[in-house]
Amino acid sequence: MSVLKVSGASFSFGSRTIMDNVSFTLNKGEHIALVGANGEGKSTFVKMITGSLSPDEGKIEWTKRVTFGYLDQYTTLDQGKTIKEVLRDAFKDMFELESEMYKMYDKMATANEDEMNKMLEDIGEIQSYLEHSGFYTLDAKIEEVARGLGLGEIGFDRDTKSLSGGQRSKVLLTKLLLSSPTILILDEPTNFLDENQIDWLTRYLMDYENAFIVVSHDIPFLNQVANVIYHMEDGTLTRYTGNYDGFMQMYELKKRQQNIAYEKQQKEIERMETFIAKNKARVATTNLAKSRQRKLDKMEIIEKAKEQIKPNFHFNECCASGKNVVVCENLVIGYNEPLCKPLSLTIERGSKVAIRGVNGIGKTTLLKTLLGIIPPLSGSVKLDYNLHYGYFAQEEDAGKNTALDEVWNMYPAMTNAEVRGALASCGLTKDKIESLMMVLSGGEAAKVRLCKLMLTETNALILDEPTNHLDPLAKESLLEALKAYKGTIILVSHERDFYENLATIVLDAEAWTTKIV
Repeated sequence: MSVLKVSGASFSFGSRTIMDNVSFTLNKGEHIALVGANGEGKSTFVKMITGSLSPDEGKIEWTKRVTFGYLDQYTTLDQGKTIKEVLRDAFKDMFELESEMYKMYDKMATANEDEMNKMLEDIGEIQSYLEHSGFYTLDAKIEEVARGLGLGEIGFDRDTKSLSGGQRSKVLLTKLLLSSPTILILDEPTNFLDENQIDWLTRYLMDYENAFIVVSHDIPFLNQVANVIYHMEDGTLTRYTGNYDGFMQMYELKKRQQNIAYEKQQKEIERMETFIAKNKARVATTNLAKSRQRKLDKMEIIEKAKEQIKPNFHFNECCASGKNVVVCENLVIGYNEPLCKPLSLTIERGSKVAIRGVNGIGKTTLLKTLLGIIPPLSGSVKLDYNLHYGYFAQEEDAGKNTALDEVWNMYPAMTNAEVRGALASCGLTKDKIESLMMVLSGGEAAKVRLCKLMLTETNALILDEPTNHLDPLAKESLLEALKAYKGTIILVSHERDFYENLATIVLDAEAWTTKIV
């Protein structure tokens, strides 16, 4: 039984076709992963099926009485409430029913017998519904889900206006899961979760009885939660049954078969064109030539399989730093309160250090303290006098510049062609280079930020979750570039498959022990 059916949907943005006559079906209980390269239109498709955008053509049909909960990369959070108050809003309808029940209790004092009986009947129905829905154990349910996604470390009484972007995303995801819609639609849900929280969400979705659609580039996550893959490429959607690895095997086989058929047809076309050229002028063979020409004109041309653009990241290096790049002595980090015990740490030239650990423990705070963006609570940080670093922050405002201007403003001495070439090497097409940063996908915006970092001459890279939003080919290219980089790297990441292939030292931030690197 289909819950959602999309038929012949097309959507264009300006001169660019995002989707062309696509079809999509979500059946009851299916766990669908929507995958594709950065900028192919995955988030646009999700906005279309959720009603934020309307297709230029085609139909979108949801089954009656289906509710969906949608969390995208840019969902906002109302300020002025505590985390607990926001999470309790997931059960707003139940609290309204409880309030209605209490009002009926108040009216009973002046009600006649008929009114009393009617109110008692209504109250009984409300109580039965609330009990069946687990209303009277809501706080325990809220705490279970909230702690699973790491909100316990932040504090349930924390005002949401003081939260970081990643923390806000976790609150919104928790609220969505608590609201238990018929269908879940999640856009990059693992981006701001650490490994433990991803494990919790993975188990939750694996056991989820209803259908969901998830957009993600986290391959280990998708392999465990998805049983259907929809691949978006070049304006089309293709359905595959199975997990992500199974999809990739079928996709690569399909590409090989298409390229074999393409080569075979091109040879046939060449033979036919040669025959036509030789025989069309000769009276004895002109009819044969015309027959071949008609056959050639009617031939359905096979296109060569599209190759995804792989970014070519490369980080410019400058002179070597001194031996000890960073030296911390009895360092205590934090804002209003300490996030660690006194930490002594030395990072030597050429080290590739990965910092892992649960969210909220202070990994980002540590990076900002090392760079002097925020002051330490106590202790000291000493950076090498000849340190020239590049910093990739976990979050950055999109801004109103185009991608071209974003880079050009930082490097005004470069020519227009040089800036365009640098952005193209990061996997951005002409229309994306000329697009505003605020309309780019999360992955495309990350590529622009990496482009700015690449053009800076450095001997150290400080990277805070650089793989968030990047598609698999971009991650692969970034990993290759970081492996080739001869300078020092300090990396915060929750993607074990990424940092374990790079790091010479892995620091577990949960321990915060003194360690000489």
